Amino acid sequence: MRLKRTSYCGKLDHTRIGDRVVVAGWVQGRRDHGGLIFIDLRDRYGVIQVVFDQQKNADFFSQAERLRSEYVIAIAGQVVARSEETVNPKLPTGEIEITTEDMEVFSTSRTPPFYIEDQLDTDENIRLTYRYLDLRRPEMQRSLELRHRVSLATREYLDAAGFWEIETPFLTRSTPEGARDYLVPSRMAPGNFFALPQSPQLFKQLLMVSGVDRYFQIVRCFRDEDLRADRQPEFTQIDMEMSFCDRNDVKGAVEGLVIHLFARLLEKELPSPFPVLTYAEAVERYGSDRPDRRFGMELRDVSDIAARSTFNVFRKIVEKNGAVKGLLVQGGGSFSRKELDDLTALVQSWGTGGLAWMIVTGEEMKSPISKFFTAEQLADLTGRLEGNPGDLLLFVADKTELALKVLGQLRLHLAQKLGLIPANVDDFLWVVDFPLFVYDDEEERLVANHHPFTAPLAEDLAVLEESPLKVRSQAYDLVYNGIEVAGGSIRIHDRQTQERIFGLLQMAPEEAAEKFGFLLQAFEYGAPPHGGIAFGLDRLLMLMAAKHSIRDVIPFPKTASGNCLLTGAPAPVVPAQLRELHISLDKSEKQP
Repeated sequence: MRLKRTSYCGKLDHTRIGDRVVVAGWVQGRRDHGGLIFIDLRDRYGVIQVVFDQQKNADFFSQAERLRSEYVIAIAGQVVARSEETVNPKLPTGEIEITTEDMEVFSTSRTPPFYIEDQLDTDENIRLTYRYLDLRRPEMQRSLELRHRVSLATREYLDAAGFWEIETPFLTRSTPEGARDYLVPSRMAPGNFFALPQSPQLFKQLLMVSGVDRYFQIVRCFRDEDLRADRQPEFTQIDMEMSFCDRNDVKGAVEGLVIHLFARLLEKELPSPFPVLTYAEAVERYGSDRPDRRFGMELRDVSDIAARSTFNVFRKIVEKNGAVKGLLVQGGGSFSRKELDDLTALVQSWGTGGLAWMIVTGEEMKSPISKFFTAEQLADLTGRLEGNPGDLLLFVADKTELALKVLGQLRLHLAQKLGLIPANVDDFLWVVDFPLFVYDDEEERLVANHHPFTAPLAEDLAVLEESPLKVRSQAYDLVYNGIEVAGGSIRIHDRQTQERIFGLLQMAPEEAAEKFGFLLQAFEYGAPPHGGIAFGLDRLLMLMAAKHSIRDVIPFPKTASGNCLLTGAPAPVVPAQLRELHISLDKSEKQP
């Protein structure tokens, strides 16, 4: 390397006029104006215009004629002011340019499969196959920088708050309770396997027993589950745990961190404390335990009014302990019949029987079912949903949980369709008091709603065995604009309660001892009350960067099918590797 960089392209400005500098980077573009050639040179900080003048330097001018996009070069020259008519106000470096005195070409480049620019309209699979090119684009560079700065600011804030960053093992024991584990065969112990951690849950609890008091870790976690836009098989958590705390202490620490990140990195001031909704309130009002509250359209229960009508569909559902839930769409009276039919088909695809509708007019209600309601009942419906002329009233009748879920999904669908969700609004919300258990119809047993180490509310412990589905947990989720970005709980810290939970999960004492004996034993040596939380860092970054997929904030993500298009992973291994691990493949199984 003959030319050694002295300055970054994007960091030069008018204060450097007259300086001689060496810049290096990638050729963004080339414009040939006869005796002058202009090169836009790009590094991670931005772009600077470089000028080759044939009259001043014929040798380098001929070299410049051979430059193409994405060649890697260094330029030595003088920073000069652009003429007034050539100033580019769109560029931070638009007032200056570099007149070339020397150049070194480090490497050439084939024509890239897509332009290295923002707002790229290219198939994502191509972007992921050539991820090293995709990451050159300025918006991807900004995402990488944000990721770095969030991690750095998190470490600084938590360190000041008394947290220690401690690493926990990646090779651990498989404890399948929830998502599937990624298994790692042991060469030294044939037939036995490690598991990659779904979270550091057990280790961070053991750290509290160890007297660490406040722990955190920015840690990779692994779950072998189906993917979607906000999920990856390997992901990063901001993991935290605290001793001698209740959930208000955890919430306070988390809110302080979030407020710090938004103020420092986005220059946004968030109101505090964050609002709190119970799980029951969130589901009843929004049809979701992670409600998006940036717009209205709250759900309303109209079961009592529907039960008084002569509409048998509604009445029979209410008589069977179901519910009729309503939703107001302001101005929705202009929907066509086809649009209403499409909405009906949509809710049916979500598992309910159908959708009833009424349009509020000046004097009467326009609806196929209005004849089954008296004038007083129609007025009650309109009043309950706060409807006005021109509004649309929508109703779903089904089992209470399903009616709420479907109408909650419809609420989001309509808000997106009608453009009701405001931009640049940051709504944080705590959801608390989740059910401790849910019933799994397929397995015909109770399963933990979060994980089996979550403590029940103290006031519900008395009915733990008698009415487990009524027991609430000391769990809490942090919801940001309708997306869960963090979840945690106060943990069980005594052996007796933990064994009661295992029993309700149909885990025999022998099985509990085999899988979690080390934790149960630790509780017998003085375990402090403790609790914690884990942020999905990728998901938080996606929202902070205003992206639609976490793949846009992860350097080398997997596809929706869990593949790495860049490296071709997962891939077969040679037979010798399998023999070392004492593994043989079932050749009758069709390989992907």
